[in-house]
Amino acid sequence: MTLEQLRIFVAVAEREHVTNAARDLHLTQSATSAAVAALEARYATKLFDRVGRRIALTDAGRLFLIEAKAVLARAAAAELVLADLAGLKVGSLGLAASQTVGNYWLPPFIQAFRSKHAGIAVSLTMGNTETVAAQVRDGEANLGFVEGEVDEPTLSVTTVAEDDMVLLAPPDHPWGQLGKDARPLLATASWILRESGSGTRSTLAAMLRQEGVSEADIDIGLVLPTNEAVRTAVAAGAGVTIMSRLVAANALAAGNLIAIDYLVPRRRFFMLRHKERYATAAETEFMRLIREGLPNG
Repeated sequence: MTLEQLRIFVAVAEREHVTNAARDLHLTQSATSAAVAALEARYATKLFDRVGRRIALTDAGRLFLIEAKAVLARAAAAELVLADLAGLKVGSLGLAASQTVGNYWLPPFIQAFRSKHAGIAVSLTMGNTETVAAQVRDGEANLGFVEGEVDEPTLSVTTVAEDDMVLLAPPDHPWGQLGKDARPLLATASWILRESGSGTRSTLAAMLRQEGVSEADIDIGLVLPTNEAVRTAVAAGAGVTIMSRLVAANALAAGNLIAIDYLVPRRRFFMLRHKERYATAAETEFMRLIREGLPNG
């Protein structure tokens, strides 16, 4: 078997869809199917059950997926060691970030890094805090950047910044008429939230605990997968939310949202890396840049 066959198998297995895997790998569907078929034929083992247009991993396929990913991770690690010999002239750096960090905080650092090291290919994937931690743990990303707490013993967790959070409402919301000394009753509003596992959702839980309120006590009107969707729904009058001021800044300036006078706990941004994996020169340089901060930051 070849590394390319393993790479194709993993892509198909993770998506459980040949066409989607082929598209993401920039291969034809026939080439993708042929690679999987060659593995099955070579070892006389069925890796997928095919039911109509759908496919699903067999028991053998699930076991093989674990080993295939481990082999690819080791091959990638070997490649990174060789790339380091070029002294930051060639190589790659895989980053993963949760949405607020990836969309609003991290890009200037990526640009600063690329301006100095144009030969290093930088990739960025985004998900919630749990997803990012899993990617770093499994070797799918060199470094992760999240705004939620992470409890994963294989990862080092370093605080790299603080984030100002704000309680938001549409302009005509009753909370906007509260006097200076009045506090909003959190359990009386309809809330628009991110999914469980996101850093924003964790911050909300901490805020509610300070008021002696649980998530079960509030009316959750909508759960949406992105900060932008939450922001748009709140501006449309669907409810209230908490959000990073980085995300809300333009909407606040335009008057599409209002900030309620309420002290939301600040949260931290964290950098994640695997404690036992080899730190490449590119990875080490990017961590240095993060720790030192941007020249005008």
